[in-house]
Parts: sequence; structure tokens; C-alpha cells
Amino acid sequence: MAAVGTNSADLAAAYGEARNRCELRPGGTTVFVGAGGPMGQMHVQRALEKPDGPSLVIATEISDERLQTLNEMFGPLAKQNNRSIFFYNPNTSSKSFYDFVMEVTQGQGADDVVVSVPVAKLMEEADTVMKADGMLVLFAGVPNGTMGMVKLSNVYLSNAQYTGTSGLTIDDQALVMERRVAGTLSPGRSVAAIGGMETAAEAIQSVMESRYPGKVVVFPQIEGLPLMGLKELKERLPEVGARLGENLMWTNEAEEALIDLLWKKPE
Repeated sequence: MAAVGTNSADLAAAYGEARNRCELRPGGTTVFVGAGGPMGQMHVQRALEKPDGPSLVIATEISDERLQTLNEMFGPLAKQNNRSIFFYNPNTSSKSFYDFVMEVTQGQGADDVVVSVPVAKLMEEADTVMKADGMLVLFAGVPNGTMGMVKLSNVYLSNAQYTGTSGLTIDDQALVMERRVAGTLSPGRSVAAIGGMETAAEAIQSVMESRYPGKVVVFPQIEGLPLMGLKELKERLPEVGARLGENLMWTNEAEEALIDLLWKKPE
């Protein structure tokens, strides 16, 4: 779903690729609300790795532990790609969300705001820091009937966009795989914990409790592997921990070492 509009009498002017972008503005500023969760992390990573992505990224999160994880994961990536990244916790900062974004952007506001938290109040606040011609992406499933106040007049006055996303197609999944194979996307950055088949229920519970700052991967072919965070690997499975990448990033080499170590090949 996307809301579009035009300030002219020609309705056709509201349509077309030139007026309706679906990508982050190249060289712009993007704010990610709820950046510390698995979905938020992937949004931040994609923005920083995108060749024509935003030059400035602001990541917000209410957990200092998650913000520290974000800094460890994406601070070096931002520097590597000549991007700037700022972190904000509304619970500990002396500045309001609005004031922080305006200070960082020198009063300009954000070109794009991506909300990964299904809370109407946060979506309303996200709208206040967006430029008049910006894009607000609601990337979180809110219950039907949830109400929030946003400046929809900017849709026809200034070409603002309000976009909600749900589900994806097989073609979308194929595109992700192509980017992974090409090396332009590194999903290993989002992995925070691993476990064997017996831990599936516990893994689901850990996601519901936000126990780990990222994705939990369950290996169905491996038995007897307890659920553990990547930070535990160097002590509990040193052969695997030694193959982790920079900042404890999950890698193909670590996965190969894990399977070689624990997978019991069928006779």
C-alpha cells in the first residue's frame, strides 16, 4: 500500500516512477526507528551497503545494549563506505527525538524514515522529522484499526510518500539471493545466536523475548547443539568461534566449521 497524490488538476501526474520512488534517497538522510531488532538491523545494513544509499543514517533504539551492538556491527561498515551513522536512545538522551534529528541534519529533517516498531505513537513521531517531500516506511505489522496522526497533506503538496509493506514474492527472494551471491549483501551480520534442531522452540521463545540482538539460526541437520549467542562460541566451540568474521560476524567459514564438527552424516 502506498499513498500518492498531486497538487495539480491532472490525476495522472500522481503516478509514474519519477514521482513515486520506492528506494531510499541517494545521498540523503535516513532515520531507522527501532533499529536494534533483527529487522531494523537489516534495514541499517542494507542502507550502509547500498552503493547509492543515504550518506547519513540515524539509528534509534530504547536499549543501550542494542545500540552498542549496532555501533559494533555498523560503525566500521559506515566508515568503510564513507557514510555517517548516529545512534539515539530516547530513554537516556537529554534531547527529544525531534531535536536530535534536527540537530544532526542541521534543521533539514530526514529524506526517509523507516519504522520497524508497531507502535502508532512512534509512527506519528517519525512523521514529524521527515522532510515535506520525504518517505515514511511503515515496516511493522500494526493491528487493524490502529490510528495515528500524520501530515497527509504533504502527499499532494510536496510529493511526500507513506508506504506500508507486507509480504514478498518469490522474485523478491530470488533478488536477495542474487545480491548475497554477488557479495553486495551480508546476511551474516544479522545472526546473533545459533542452535540445533532440539532448540527450535527455545529459539522462537528467545526471539519473542528479544534475548539476542539479532537473528537466531536453527540448524535442523545438527543434533545436540544448545542455543548460544555468537559471543559464546570462542569459549564453547573454539573451532567455530575462530572462523567468525570481524565484530563476531557469522560467516560461511564458521558455518562450514560447525557442520564439519557436529553434523553426523547419515550412513
